[in-house]
Amino acid sequence: MSKRTVIVSGGMLEESFVLEILRSEETEFIVAADHGLAFLYEHQILPDYIVGDFDSTPEEIVSYYRSKTKVPIRQFNPVKDASDTEIALRLCLELGRKHVVILGATGKRADHLWANVQALSIALDAGVDARILDSCNQIRLLDRGIVLRREEAFGPYFSVFPLAGMVADFNIIGARYPLHHHLLTPHDSLCVSNEFAEDEVKISFPLGEVILMETRDTPKAADEKK
Repeated sequence: MSKRTVIVSGGMLEESFVLEILRSEETEFIVAADHGLAFLYEHQILPDYIVGDFDSTPEEIVSYYRSKTKVPIRQFNPVKDASDTEIALRLCLELGRKHVVILGATGKRADHLWANVQALSIALDAGVDARILDSCNQIRLLDRGIVLRREEAFGPYFSVFPLAGMVADFNIIGARYPLHHHLLTPHDSLCVSNEFAEDEVKISFPLGEVILMETRDTPKAADEKK
């Protein structure tokens, strides 16, 4: 897998968790999306690109990057047709980035979270691995089956939801709550909070798109799960 690109958006940014990711050798490119720029400024981290309408970022911070750095900045009118996070994600695709992690996409605003989850479909359609990440959640979209391995799992729980309508012939093997040839619908909570029963869990379906959420109740340092 290629090294990752990290989008720092303006939602919940847990300091130690975010800094560990940004300073990791696995991170090679950083995009600041609007208020995420304030976090980078506070911690003296220079992004590779800055995008947003900057309606929630102090003017002095934006001015600093304009006058004191050579970081490319794309500024948009606040009256626009896409969120700052979506704009940042589209930029990553434009630049040919193949592995994208979005930080600051979760937090108090459920509407912002849902918009960010839906935006992942842009990356999925482009064949790019994009994930929303915080200390307790990893969210991604799937349009094909996957094998989850216990030793590599983000957390002990996983949940699956259909993104765009019903998903027929949906299967989960190796989990505490297996499913066989199930019709996955957006109208129930059957696939919430499943767990590993074996070392590998296999999720399969012939057509459709699903949201996969891998979760844990409390934060865990990255080195503890490696």
